[in-house]
Amino acid sequence: MPFLPSLDISASGLTAERLRMDLIANNLANAYSTRSPRGGPYRRQVAVFSALEPQAWVFPAAPRVQARPGMGVEVAAVIEDPSPPRLVYDPGHPDARPDGYVEYPNVDPITEMVDMLAAERAYQANLAAFGAASEMARGALALLRG
Repeated sequence: MPFLPSLDISASGLTAERLRMDLIANNLANAYSTRSPRGGPYRRQVAVFSALEPQAWVFPAAPRVQARPGMGVEVAAVIEDPSPPRLVYDPGHPDARPDGYVEYPNVDPITEMVDMLAAERAYQANLAAFGAASEMARGALALLRG
């Protein structure tokens, strides 16, 4: 078991939120991409988080006490938002269908901004928890030095 599991847990949260922020940035960058490598407009991508299973371990200071802390979070999958593309009537666009409508990505910049703020707050909270655990470790080492 690691020295301080809370550092690993916070690090997993930081990693997951960074990936979430990368997906949001990619969604915003492609908000008006009418072409994708697979054909058709870009599709909004969303991260699916999954809690890591807690593992039993023996607390070193009290070997009879079994601790079961949570082990953090992981990105289980990156999925495409199944909502339909936005249709905009623009017959002069090079990607316009025969009826004059263009299929734009299903990315709503306002939704992406709200998700970005939530990811930023979660990242900051994980960073604060990491800093607090780090200070606790430094304090414990200072006590051991005498």
